Amino acid sequence: MTPDALAYLHARAFGGVSRGWDAAEFAALLDSPHVFAVGGSRGFALGRAIAGEAELLTIATDPDARRQGIGRACLDAYEAEALARGAALSFLEVAEDNAAARALYMAAGYAEAARRRGYYARPGAARCDALILRKDLRDPSRLSER
Repeated sequence: MTPDALAYLHARAFGGVSRGWDAAEFAALLDSPHVFAVGGSRGFALGRAIAGEAELLTIATDPDARRQGIGRACLDAYEAEALARGAALSFLEVAEDNAAARALYMAAGYAEAARRRGYYARPGAARCDALILRKDLRDPSRLSER
């Protein structure tokens, strides 16, 4: 996917909740040899793997294609690519109020490792905590039941 396509899908996926990343931000990230994108036109995951660790930078699913397993497929593809790049551990950050994303990550075997209190601003609402989640990618049960 091109940076423009990633930015378009990201804006659709996060519209109304937070600012979508623009094409220049995606292009800058993808310039790094450690950053990779997996997925397609209905959903993608962007990750970074270096020094035995991976970080899920963002994951986005087109709102018209939600609840069809695309997010899970993108997460699985991210984990497979991270493993192929030598990562043993995966980390990600998710807003505490993002119930759908939290359910996806917990079903995939992620567990809370830390918390950033009041990290996310919410228009007209109280700030929201960021949860730092962690998963051992070497665990043979890493692919959850579908």
